[in-house]
Amino acid sequence: MTRSAIFVGCAALPEGDGDEAAVLPALADLGFTVSWAAWDSAADFASADIVVLRAAWDYPSRREEFLSWCEDVPGLSNSATVVRWNTDKTYLGELLDAGVPTVPVEIVPPGEKPRWPKKPFVVKPSVGAGGRDAARFSSAGADAEQHLRALHDDGRTGLIQPYQSSVDTQGEIAVTYFGGVYSHAFTKFAPLDSSMDTSGLYREERLAAAVPAPEVRAVAEDALDAACGLLGILRAELLYARVDLVRGDDGRPLVLELELTEPSLGFRHADAGAPLRFASAVRQQLA
Repeated sequence: MTRSAIFVGCAALPEGDGDEAAVLPALADLGFTVSWAAWDSAADFASADIVVLRAAWDYPSRREEFLSWCEDVPGLSNSATVVRWNTDKTYLGELLDAGVPTVPVEIVPPGEKPRWPKKPFVVKPSVGAGGRDAARFSSAGADAEQHLRALHDDGRTGLIQPYQSSVDTQGEIAVTYFGGVYSHAFTKFAPLDSSMDTSGLYREERLAAAVPAPEVRAVAEDALDAACGLLGILRAELLYARVDLVRGDDGRPLVLELELTEPSLGFRHADAGAPLRFASAVRQQLA
């Protein structure tokens, strides 16, 4: 049986950033024909058996329009319910409340005043992607206040998180799941002062294959379980998930972000079986 899949990009990256190249043959082996389309294009998404969000990285400035589109697309993976919850990083507060070891976060909506940390910190929008509009500050002061004010003036909620110095030496580790099952991991180095990609949608990153330590795997599993509990879904309902973790000052792993919408999945830095596992998970979503 031939089935059709549409991978979803955006106007600036209508065919993603190339990371999915190894996935296409694996899907073809399972009888899928795959095409790419920008989410806001005239493509016939309803005709596909499955529509997979991959590089819709321009959504932050058009989130409500994007969410409306998601809700109108049958066969969307991950689902519109997941996308709505995950595209606003205030979910980090919910993970903290659920007992998941997470980088502390202060949520500062427009009109509210922050409690500035005494140690270096990061200010970023609650709706954002690719490191855009995120900045590090060594201490409270006019620069940090101006950055937060700019977010508020644009109607956006700000997040303040203590800066984790381990990212300078160890980077982040991204733990990746397909169909709720662990697939592979990779490290990411993406300094907040690094250049933007030519698309202007994300900061340039240095990636490398990695094997997560047991305690890192455990926290990633806890984060995924907690998210599914909050969403009222089974892990198998998530075609893909990526848990980004860093080491805290005490060395313990902490969740930095939980990517359930359109994360890079690191196929170029995974073992040869990762595309096969992804293709199998795509097929599982249709079972």
